[in-house]
Amino acid sequence: MERPGNGRGSNSAQLRRYNERLVLQRLRRAGEASKADLARAADLTNTAIGGIIEKLVDLGLIEAVGKRHGGGRGQPATILRPNPEGAYGIGVRLDRRSIETVLINFGGRILARRDYDGVLPAPEEALAMVARDIFELHDMLAPDARARFAGIGVAQPYNLGAWLGRLGLPPSAFERWDAFDFPARLEEETGLPVFAENDGSAAAIAELFYGVGRSADDFFYLFIGPAIGGGIVTGGDCLRGSHGNAGDVAVMPVAPSRLASAPAPVDGRDLLITRASLNALARHLSYYGEPSDSALALETALRRQHHAVDEWLDDMVDALAPAVWSAIALLDVPLVVVDADIDAGLVGAVLSRLGAALDAAKPEARRPPQLQRGSFGRDAGAIGAASLPMFYHFAPRASILTRADDERGGRDLLVEA
Repeated sequence: MERPGNGRGSNSAQLRRYNERLVLQRLRRAGEASKADLARAADLTNTAIGGIIEKLVDLGLIEAVGKRHGGGRGQPATILRPNPEGAYGIGVRLDRRSIETVLINFGGRILARRDYDGVLPAPEEALAMVARDIFELHDMLAPDARARFAGIGVAQPYNLGAWLGRLGLPPSAFERWDAFDFPARLEEETGLPVFAENDGSAAAIAELFYGVGRSADDFFYLFIGPAIGGGIVTGGDCLRGSHGNAGDVAVMPVAPSRLASAPAPVDGRDLLITRASLNALARHLSYYGEPSDSALALETALRRQHHAVDEWLDDMVDALAPAVWSAIALLDVPLVVVDADIDAGLVGAVLSRLGAALDAAKPEARRPPQLQRGSFGRDAGAIGAASLPMFYHFAPRASILTRADDERGGRDLLVEA
């Protein structure tokens, strides 16, 4: 029988939409599967699975790749897989020091990109730059591919004008951003559907849709960039919170840093952003007279194993471990995923030290969460942004069973061909 909704207020149309997305998810997780495999994985009847597969093939989201002979007398089973060209999305990552715009396909592969480095310009200037890049990337698609365009995702830190002193940025460059609704203006400018999340949640959604979420429905996500961001995945969905800021670990209160380079806290307390961020690493390297004004400079210091890096790692993990335990106490998720804007061994070093610190501080009768490296590194923000239209169109979110209009922009690609 078809999977029932828990669903107060769900109806047959919503249940069909949920089941279509569930089958897509099961196939994406398996990579390849037969109709019978998918029926078992999604707990659907042969009749229900047959209709769903026919629709997904017609929409170009899945494709047949051959036959599997089981050795019996029956007909060989058709093997299906997701079609990487079944949908396309564009992602825009706005950061205080950069703008990235990427085009991806349904398989999550980046097909083209545009990048700008430097302090974020005025909102209208940024809007014009991004709109121009979107038109260029969209025009790269063939006409039939444009019919399968899922939309634009925007990932940005909410409150761009906040924490500038801690990040060493001029307030004058951001004073107009917090009153500027960039996603809404971008939708007006392009005429294309726009989905928006804060950058931490967007990167967590990328992990859920294209990364560790292929095998995990519940995890706490951390991204170490110029600031530190986070996201919360529970039950195969991203927790947003009432203001879209769930998982905003940057503002978690922590003890003051012991590093000589750290700014003195005003009230005897500090925030995680001051200690567990690449800006904190850059500040500490500068204290020793080391270059720190670019990702390359930070990666060079990491490869050289400069003692300032070790000092910062000790200090940041000292702040991060209790923050993670606090999150685990509230969320009770089994997994923490960690990624970063730079490579050169940073994530491995953080995982090693954080694992030891979590184990040393574990409460009685509790086990530390598993730790895992993120899937995308410095591309997490851009792929996270581009994942938003894919996720909201194609993921089996529980809210589909109770809220028929929860598409967050644009038409539902599983409703309209």
